[in-house]
Amino acid sequence: MLKKHPRALAFIFFTEMWERVGFYTLMAILVLYMDKVLGWSDARKGDSYGIFLALCYFVPLLGGWLGDKIIGQIRTVRAGAFLMALGYVGLAVSGPGRVVPFYLGLILIGFGTGLFKVNMAVLVGNLYSGRPELKDAGYNIFYMGVNLGAMVAPLVATVNNAVFHSYNLSFWVAAVGMVFALIIFRAGEPRLRPFDCKLGTGGAPSPQAAGEAAPVCPAVDKREERQRIATLVILFLIVIFFWVAFYQNFFGLTLFAERSTVVLKWLRPETYQFFEPFFILALTPLLLALFSRLNRRGKEPSTPVKILLGMLIMSLAMIIMVCAALAGGNRDQNIMSPAWLVGTYFFVTLAEILISPMGQSFVSKVAPPRIAGLMMGGWFAATAAGSYGSGLLGKSYSRLPHDQYFLFLAALMVLAAVLVAIFLKKLRRFAA
Repeated sequence: MLKKHPRALAFIFFTEMWERVGFYTLMAILVLYMDKVLGWSDARKGDSYGIFLALCYFVPLLGGWLGDKIIGQIRTVRAGAFLMALGYVGLAVSGPGRVVPFYLGLILIGFGTGLFKVNMAVLVGNLYSGRPELKDAGYNIFYMGVNLGAMVAPLVATVNNAVFHSYNLSFWVAAVGMVFALIIFRAGEPRLRPFDCKLGTGGAPSPQAAGEAAPVCPAVDKREERQRIATLVILFLIVIFFWVAFYQNFFGLTLFAERSTVVLKWLRPETYQFFEPFFILALTPLLLALFSRLNRRGKEPSTPVKILLGMLIMSLAMIIMVCAALAGGNRDQNIMSPAWLVGTYFFVTLAEILISPMGQSFVSKVAPPRIAGLMMGGWFAATAAGSYGSGLLGKSYSRLPHDQYFLFLAALMVLAAVLVAIFLKKLRRFAA
């Protein structure tokens, strides 16, 4: 699976893995911490959750601009990692009478994540500037690193809560994870050259190596550039709907686990966050093998078609939750089998594999080279809008019958799929 890929991908893989250990340890317990330790209402939790995630994914617009125009992608990644480490320390020292460090920690993590994520995603794309046919697979492998960290994180949180009865200890673990991420990134920097090219005519651009002249970007006239940006904006607006549903992982589905699902000693509400990254690590190699086989036959679906399939699969995941709610989950009693949530996470994972790494790959293919970071920031800004929407919707979790709550999300995903189908021809134009 890795034979044809640049060695530099390994440094990005493990940097991202350790950063995600920190972030997903936080996400596994954030709602539970606000609920059990801070004692906040669902409405206040929903506001804080939505604003925090929106910050994490709106700041990439700033991060992309800084990486493109000001301090470069590598320095921006370093700055983001440092801010995140400080933020986790703030959360670690917070508590019921110390909410200022809690809010300050979330702000620092939000800004740090925004600076870090977008430039890491651009660095992945830079590795494949001369081999675009491997770009989808490269982003899938990168995404496995994301989810290896995401799989470890809820297990760490579960052990800390079950053995040490401390959410704050998990925040300290997150800070240590960021230190590891920064060390690995620094070790790999000589191989991770930022994208730096001059506009003009010529061959495909490639990352600039030490001592080499800046490569020449392929010329993109103003009209085509506007068309490319418009294509990306269409996709960004559509995927907002996906993220509203996806980020129920850490809100609606977490509350369903806590309030409606049987609680076992080693299967606690935060432990369910394990299943989605586990399924990603299990399913991604299979999907890569399938797409490689289809590619050899000339039948591999285009990136926009993969995104369309992801939308439909996510709607199926939400329908499973509708059935779970009608089968007894609406009562908010711990009576439901864990199989409902595990099955839901299986389909959420399939949808995520087809949308999240594929979307980043699509942006890398379509974005005009001179604003590649800014356009990748636009992808994360769409994620921000969806994640904030997930928090807004989450405020209604206790007020609506849960079947209606999840049915609304299923309908939202069908609408998103219809919109992708309507714009499919336009989305396919620059995605070769």
